[in-house]
Amino acid sequence: MTFPGTGLLEDRAIAALGRCGATLPEIGGDAGPVPISARTPIDGSVLAFLHPSTSADVDAAVGRAAEVFPTWRTVPAPQRAAVVRRLGELLVEHKTDLADLVTLEAGKIRSEALGEVQEMIDICEFAVGLSRQLYGRTIASERPGHRLSETWHPLGVVAVISAFNFPVAVWSWNTALALVCGDPVVWKPSESTPLTAIACDALLRRAAAETGAPDGLHHVVLGSAVVGEQLVDDPRVALVSATGSVRMGRAVAPRVAARFGRCLLELGGNNGAVVTPSADLDLAVRGIVFAAAGTAGQRCTTLRRLIVHRSIVNDVTNQIADAYRQLTVGNPFDDGVLVGPLISGAAFHAMHAALDTARADGGVVVTGGERVGGGGSFYVTPAIVRMPSQTSIVRAETFAPILYVLAYDTFDEAIELHNGVPQGLSSAIFTTDQREAERFLAADGSDCGIANVNIGTSGAEIGGAFGGEKDTGGGRESGSDAWKSYMRRATNTVNYSDELPLAQGVEFG
Repeated sequence: MTFPGTGLLEDRAIAALGRCGATLPEIGGDAGPVPISARTPIDGSVLAFLHPSTSADVDAAVGRAAEVFPTWRTVPAPQRAAVVRRLGELLVEHKTDLADLVTLEAGKIRSEALGEVQEMIDICEFAVGLSRQLYGRTIASERPGHRLSETWHPLGVVAVISAFNFPVAVWSWNTALALVCGDPVVWKPSESTPLTAIACDALLRRAAAETGAPDGLHHVVLGSAVVGEQLVDDPRVALVSATGSVRMGRAVAPRVAARFGRCLLELGGNNGAVVTPSADLDLAVRGIVFAAAGTAGQRCTTLRRLIVHRSIVNDVTNQIADAYRQLTVGNPFDDGVLVGPLISGAAFHAMHAALDTARADGGVVVTGGERVGGGGSFYVTPAIVRMPSQTSIVRAETFAPILYVLAYDTFDEAIELHNGVPQGLSSAIFTTDQREAERFLAADGSDCGIANVNIGTSGAEIGGAFGGEKDTGGGRESGSDAWKSYMRRATNTVNYSDELPLAQGVEFG
């Protein structure tokens, strides 16, 4: 692996921030909270020190967002879209700058970082079109001379709590839709990726200023889980959209529910794929390798369980292992690198603990699991583990590149294995048998929010609603009718007659 000299990564981060119009405040003196260290997983070095938000800062951000909401909600949605349209244009202009920051902070290889910024551009385009399609409906009334309808209205302040692995895309899914729906946004990014958040905030503020949108539509608050907890508990926050672990979701949901707020949760994804005897194995192997090893196994849609018919399991495992041995692990800025670093040492230790448990449960590591290099960074070779059964470690999500391989004999057994985990985000089947494909997509097939045929579990398009069931939280973001999460519904009745009939024939004369 090759690494830039000391300080060059820091210089690259500061330069990208500057081109986005963002500046970092000076950190000085001994008073105040401990600064946040923005580190890069590429070599473990510090890119910048940042002031964490105080409780007063968070209160002020929510307060300003709440103040601007009454003004913003009355702006017609197609006019609200102007700020999102301009944001999309700025994202195109600064695509390389943001991709640099994504690689520096999250460790994504170049093509994946650029792809994440493209997701932001795509959702801005989607949201602009959506601004003219926030449709209600007209309903047949049972009463003569009455019109019954549904309308949708802006909801209120939206808090976005995002994770490190998609430091900008998930924010944009929420923010682009929230803004056209009439909602201001307060964003708490991951502690691991504050610089990307600062850059995005600068671009959005510029878009708002250039389009005449009111000041205060968007705020970034930085810090630990305490900052997120303050957003969760604030009654002025109408919707908390939180992406993270199941543990985090179990803490967030009851606290928001206790104040009758709304939650949109995107949590764990222990995703599985079924490979049947009829599958096109060349296609399957290519889809499996990216889904399992891409982003160093740190996607919520990463493929973690491979369920293969017993007649082909050895062949499929060997082909994937051969492909894994050809993957280049290293500095994500280097050409030809396909697997970048894990986000931290804790992720590395969690991966090795999982592999040790898998071995104790009778699993055999076919390939991978070794650390590459040393120092303050944590690079690993993606691992494949043959498992005799779906043990507790297989049913748990380890956020690292481990692919567990299980054999099945009947299709019903494959479905049972696939669904036999607490999580329910993304799923896939590789088959050329239409009956198997249709069964996988049917009500008694995959129990996940995303079900794919002949593609892997990762790489969702923004046009479809993204989210999952069970321990994944049940939220839906991005496309389709996910916009409804950011609005409130009103059922309206208009009596244009001179009579006053009651519903259900009730007489009250």
